[in-house]
Amino acid sequence: MYIFKVLKQVHPDIGISSKAMGIMNSFINDIFEKLAQEASRLARYNKKPTITSREIQTSVRLVLPGELAKHAVSEGTKAVTKFTSA
Repeated sequence: MYIFKVLKQVHPDIGISSKAMGIMNSFINDIFEKLAQEASRLARYNKKPTITSREIQTSVRLVLPGELAKHAVSEGTKAVTKFTSA
């Protein structure tokens, strides 16, 4: 559902087939799994019992390429700031 909402914000006139939606869901799940694994690895390496926003941010920088990582970190930082100030 979230993918559809983002698509409508970016391209309101374009739809998405159920097969394409399934592919996008698999892609998103795969990325989240890779980020979680990397964040877990970082926490263990640093002997920390908890994954914090720092581990998530570092895992984003390690897993995602260049400009995509920069945008993800920027948007993530905005989301954390908004959440903590609410």
